[in-house]
Formats: sequence, C-alpha cells, structure tokens
Amino acid sequence: MKCPFCGNNDTSVIDSRPADDNTSIRRRRICEKCGKRFTTYEKVETIPLIVIKKDNNREQYDRSKIEKGVLLSCHKRPVSADQIRELVDGVEKELFSREEREVASSEIGELVMKALKSLDSVAYVRFASVYKEFKDVDTFMEELKKLQN
Repeated sequence: MKCPFCGNNDTSVIDSRPADDNTSIRRRRICEKCGKRFTTYEKVETIPLIVIKKDNNREQYDRSKIEKGVLLSCHKRPVSADQIRELVDGVEKELFSREEREVASSEIGELVMKALKSLDSVAYVRFASVYKEFKDVDTFMEELKKLQN
C-alpha cells in the first residue's frame, strides 16, 4: 500500500479489525520511510453498479461523487467525518443490496437527501438546491416550507 504522505510503497499493517458490520476490514498502517500512520479499508469486490444519468448515459458507480456532494453540503456544519462516512456507507448498502445492477442517478440523489434530512437540515437544503436545480427563490422557499412542516 502506498503511503498517502510521502508516496513510499513500503508500509506495514499494525492493526486489523472488522469494520462496518463485518462487511469490511479496517487496517491501521505505518509507513516505513516517514513513520506516519494511516487507515485503509478492505471490502469485497462486487459486481459493478451502473448509474443511469439524466441524459440516459451510463457510467460506473463512483462512491467519491456521493462523498464530494455530501462534503460540500456539510461544509461548516456540525457534521463529523464519521457521520459523513456512515451516511455514504448507508446509501451504498441500500444500493448494493438491491437486485438491480443499474440505478438511476435520481434514486441515488433521493437516498442521499433522505439521509441528509435526518442528519442536518441546512446540509439537506444545500444538497437539494443543487440536486433539484432550483430555478428561482420561489422553488427554494417551497422546499424550505416542506422542511418546516
């Protein structure tokens, strides 16, 4: 495993334990060159999930896109990195537990919005404003009224 700090290829595992309801393994590693420690996760490789975009193009599922959207919506909010990871893990668990190997991007967005709504209302509104492509203030206000009720 390559060290994320110095790029050295010589790292050692110092601790291994189950993570995420025994669906992955968390490994603590140390770089032999710089001595810094970091964590990696090992998961079972599954059949690739294909995402159907709004324009009907298809692309392989990419966890980092969900993480990026959630991180942006949670910027300067009292949401920890662990909470974000758990949210993304929950969305992934839902997606991969389905029988289908193709999923619409709109379904992923709805799952993320549902999870964000219970986590942080401001982050939810931020994500929804981009996801739902609010065209004007009235549309934005309608979503805020729904949230208040």
